[in-house]
Amino acid sequence: MLLPRPTRLIREAGHFALGPATGVHAPDEIADLLRELITPATGLPLPPATGPATGVISLRLAADDAELGAEGYRLAVEPTGVRVVAATEAGLRWAVQTLRQLLPEQVYATGPVRAVAWWLPCVEIVDVPTYAWRGSLLDVARWCHPLPFLYRYVDLLALHKLNTLHLHLTDDQGWRFEVRRFPRLTEIGGFRAASPAGHARDGRTDAVPHGGWYRQSDLRDLVTYAARRGVRIMPEIDLPGHAQAAIAAYPEFGNDPHRRLTVGTTWGISTHVLNLEPATFAAVCDIMDEVADVFPFEYLHVGGDEVPTAEWAASPAAGARAAELGLSRVADLQGWWTGQLATHLAGRGRRIGVWDELLDRAVPAGATVFAWRGTDRVDAARAAGLPVVAAPYTHTYFDWAEADGPDEPLAIAGVLPLEQVYGYQPGAVLGVQGQLWSEYLPTPQLVQWRAFPRLAALAEVGWSGPVDLDGQGEVPPGTLTEFRTRLGRHLRRLDQLGVGYRPLT
Repeated sequence: MLLPRPTRLIREAGHFALGPATGVHAPDEIADLLRELITPATGLPLPPATGPATGVISLRLAADDAELGAEGYRLAVEPTGVRVVAATEAGLRWAVQTLRQLLPEQVYATGPVRAVAWWLPCVEIVDVPTYAWRGSLLDVARWCHPLPFLYRYVDLLALHKLNTLHLHLTDDQGWRFEVRRFPRLTEIGGFRAASPAGHARDGRTDAVPHGGWYRQSDLRDLVTYAARRGVRIMPEIDLPGHAQAAIAAYPEFGNDPHRRLTVGTTWGISTHVLNLEPATFAAVCDIMDEVADVFPFEYLHVGGDEVPTAEWAASPAAGARAAELGLSRVADLQGWWTGQLATHLAGRGRRIGVWDELLDRAVPAGATVFAWRGTDRVDAARAAGLPVVAAPYTHTYFDWAEADGPDEPLAIAGVLPLEQVYGYQPGAVLGVQGQLWSEYLPTPQLVQWRAFPRLAALAEVGWSGPVDLDGQGEVPPGTLTEFRTRLGRHLRRLDQLGVGYRPLT
């Protein structure tokens, strides 16, 4: 009943019983992770062992096992003990998550559980992920979700062997990242006077202020915590559009320095974008340097989606710059601008992620495209020879309603059922990612409701690979039935964790 489904699993007779004397032989960080995940519920100390032996859980590195790649592992449970081998510590971390799933679901309880036999069934498992990128975007710009929830969300990603948290930190309605050189970005840009009441199309606001931001030190601690669980964090600073909060804080970043904007109080796309002046670009580089200092992951996402260019078209300076560069459209300045930013960040050893709008405005060399506007955009990025993370709204936008019944909470759009997620066929891509834009997810409880169980289905697509479809492009009933059976058992684990997921229907 593992989720995601392992590459190969053979069930053997018997079990290994964990007890007070069960030892752990593993690299220190892996042993600590195992204890952190298993000891609270079981009460078992899992003391260090000097080597593989009877009654020991052994997790060791074997760099010569080429089949396992960067994240795979081999796991064998026998009546006398447990043996795990991986080529990297990343593989050992995922093996720890599998061992936890093999135990009774009460192991996910947050406190001691009595009268449970902590047995591992005897199995042989070889497990290697299909896709290298398995992620989830969490939008904390529209609603500043509390820091403890970000830790909880990291834990939930790791449980599902999702290795990337895409943290959307800035937008028209809020700037959440502390920038020491530009403190007004959070002092002013981090707070708005109101939020939409009901759906954005209703045109009503609640007149309730909302705001908040994260200190760099807090985010560094989060990065460290996530890394110990095998989750890397990619920050997104959305530029040059979705920037009204930044322009409200620093009017000189906008195209009319005499205009005083407020942080956005409605959802949708602001027409206000960054100007193309050298001073503004220098400020953006300074901002991104601070972001890079906090987030060590190779990738930094620089947005690039939904950039209206009317303000540039009305700017003589922008028109002159386009002509100087030989560009036929002022809109193409976005590709040039993003390319400059990519070059700056490459000097720090970083690569950029961009949304698929850049396919129409010159994707910078070395960038990875996050294709969101449909599966055709995934195909277009792939046809252009670009690395692509598949994130099409048709299959991965979990802020959409799962059904259209009267009990569904308010959603931006819909319907995206579980079956459609599970049947997604990404093709030859870098990976897949589920999106949780937060316009209609103001609380952690609603984030969890929308995320699960659909994110669990996408986790299986990312790790185990897409299922075989029948001739009509549908998920075969037997395959879907088998998944839903495993998912039902898996949701009992989430029950122990207190995750408020959407019930299966």
